[in-house]
Amino acid sequence: MSTYEPIVTQTLGSAASSVTFSSIPQGYTDLVLVINGAFSTAETIGIQYNSDTGSNYSSTILAGSGSSASSGRNSSQTGLTIGTNGYFTTTIIANSLIQIQNYSNTTTFKTTLSRSNNASVGLDAIVGLWRSTSAINSIKLYGFYSGYNFASGSTFSLYGIAGGQITAKAAGGIVTTSGGYNYHTFTSSGKFVPSENLTADILVVAGGGGGGGYLSSGYRASGGGGAGGLLSFTSQNLTANTGYGVTVGGGGSGGYRNTSQAASGTHSKFGTLTTVVGGGFGVNQYVTTVILGGNGGSGGGGAFAAGGAGTAGQGNNGGSSTNDGAGGGGGAGAAGGSTTNTNGGNGGIGGTSSLINDVGTAVGYAVLSSGNYYLAGGGGGGKYADGTQGTGGTGGGGAAGNNSNGTSGTSNTGGGGGAASFASGQGTVNATGGNGGSGIVIIRYLA
Repeated sequence: MSTYEPIVTQTLGSAASSVTFSSIPQGYTDLVLVINGAFSTAETIGIQYNSDTGSNYSSTILAGSGSSASSGRNSSQTGLTIGTNGYFTTTIIANSLIQIQNYSNTTTFKTTLSRSNNASVGLDAIVGLWRSTSAINSIKLYGFYSGYNFASGSTFSLYGIAGGQITAKAAGGIVTTSGGYNYHTFTSSGKFVPSENLTADILVVAGGGGGGGYLSSGYRASGGGGAGGLLSFTSQNLTANTGYGVTVGGGGSGGYRNTSQAASGTHSKFGTLTTVVGGGFGVNQYVTTVILGGNGGSGGGGAFAAGGAGTAGQGNNGGSSTNDGAGGGGGAGAAGGSTTNTNGGNGGIGGTSSLINDVGTAVGYAVLSSGNYYLAGGGGGGKYADGTQGTGGTGGGGAAGNNSNGTSGTSNTGGGGGAASFASGQGTVNATGGNGGSGIVIIRYLA
């Protein structure tokens, strides 16, 4: 019997121009997306898969308002349209149920079925097609026609349909199967309970540290957040009917101006195995006091100072700074970039391994680059004036801003948050560093 497994829910705390689900697990048969929300101005939802902005989408529409009916056909669009007649308005919460069929196959185009309604407008049913044979690993939702913002409070929930062929030998987390293994993926804290004795491989990633904030009247840049620590535990013997606690660390918040320092990420843990340490914070800009980057799984970037220290075996040091630019956050695979000028240091690359490649292929979350998957990349260090801001480390690290807020680390990768930055001649900016990405715990055993 097929069942719905919750993957992730996003509820907007403020208006947003788009919502993205990334690193989607690949072990389900279909995906189901449930949307309840509104726009700042009446608008139609657009969907793009895998960041494809080409004219590779088409849709067929049936709609009714209670007094009239209509139909239509759209070809060669730059995204699928959802809620063409039952559109999302400013005053009435509308809802859509969207089924994305056979999303992980790599031989056929992808079909989307959607049903939307709005009590004041009507309802519609749409069959959409994305003309690509690629497996869907990310979904972007946005205002299709005019780019209006989703309203605060709008909720987006993604589910996977797990087919009856999965015979789990344990309970807990999101259960998928691939390549002869079962996977239990925890994106939030819980408990793993085997129903029989198991030998399992366990991947644990802590939350990333927040990037430093920026005050326009300050003198120097802010450091990138350090990645959460990363540890793999292979061939672990787990006992039947024993509850193993799973803690998934959250990402640290980004800093604001020189008044609110960024926060380190929080720890992740499986049972009694070694605690995996959260990423160190990226220091807010230097104003009157030299502050080192925060210590952690990987260290945060320093601002006219040394970067924070990483934890041996889990991550690397943050980058240092001897000038107005700031260091990048350390990653699980390399230290954060240091700087001797006004440029920001790049975030350190995340960690990769055969286990990370395996779980990246099977359940997603890890970031694919040049044939390998990565987790726990560091956040980019902030630049000063006309320098160049630091990039985020491969593995979910956020990039530094450019006279703007830093980019947050990617959820469930342990990526560090990017620092906020100031750009010469761009006026006043009081910017916030990016938040660190949350951690993840994945258990793998033979099916």
